[in-house]
Amino acid sequence: MKILTSALAAGLLGFLPVATQAKIERLVEKSFPVSPGANLKVSTEGGHITLKTGADSTVTIIARQKIRAASEAEADELLQELELTMEQTADGIAAAAKYPARKSGWSYGRRPVQVDFEITAPAALNAELRTSGGNIEVGDLTGTLSARTSGGNIRLGHMAGETTARTSGGNVTLEQASGPAELRTSGGHIKALQIGHSLRAHTSGGHVTVGFSGPLQADSSLSTSGGHIKVTVTPAAAFRLDAATSGGRVSAEGVTIALGKTSRTRLEGDVNGGGPLLKLRTSGGHVNVAVEPAGR
Repeated sequence: MKILTSALAAGLLGFLPVATQAKIERLVEKSFPVSPGANLKVSTEGGHITLKTGADSTVTIIARQKIRAASEAEADELLQELELTMEQTADGIAAAAKYPARKSGWSYGRRPVQVDFEITAPAALNAELRTSGGNIEVGDLTGTLSARTSGGNIRLGHMAGETTARTSGGNVTLEQASGPAELRTSGGHIKALQIGHSLRAHTSGGHVTVGFSGPLQADSSLSTSGGHIKVTVTPAAAFRLDAATSGGRVSAEGVTIALGKTSRTRLEGDVNGGGPLLKLRTSGGHVNVAVEPAGR
């Protein structure tokens, strides 16, 4: 185990006769050998989680402890209450950080210790990531992923396995997926590019932008309560389109549709002979479906 300490700048507040709190950092690092297909479970309260993929069969975890304290001695005292675990389990690796909420004093309503996890691991892992208030960022994974945050953004690289990502107050970005994916946010935008399988995406307060890079493998559903939906498909993609809006218009560009129901706010029919269902719904914006230009 490696433990490092650093104090970030904290100047005096003029002539005020009070001690100024510093932002003190402590780093705890551990490494574990793993086999392909192992499980990785990470949880923290209020901190960020970053998962990058490496070439070897080792999981390295850095717990970045950020402490609001006026001195190193006070930081030591606060850390005594932190419940930090990083261990190897029967089915993989587990890391967790929990700090009990205080009900009095300057720390009322917030925890004086925040733990960010920075992980490097093989791509062939199944990851379950949880944080109550930070961002989640993941590189490329061939295993399954479940990521959830109560108040941050989620950014994902190339996901080959089944992917689930949910946030209550941020944006969700997915660069590429060759497996089924489900993306949800209560207050942000969703952007998913190079989707090669199926996608379920919903936001209550943002836009949804999706690019399908190949044939739809299964039914897909995209919806928003307060934004626009923009979808691009390949020229040969075959699917059943069902697009509707309550507060905008529906349009299609370069898409050959055997029309069923059609109006300014509704477009339904088979594209290239039909196939899996692509359902698009928005209550307060426009819906646009277009063929991806060649060469992009």
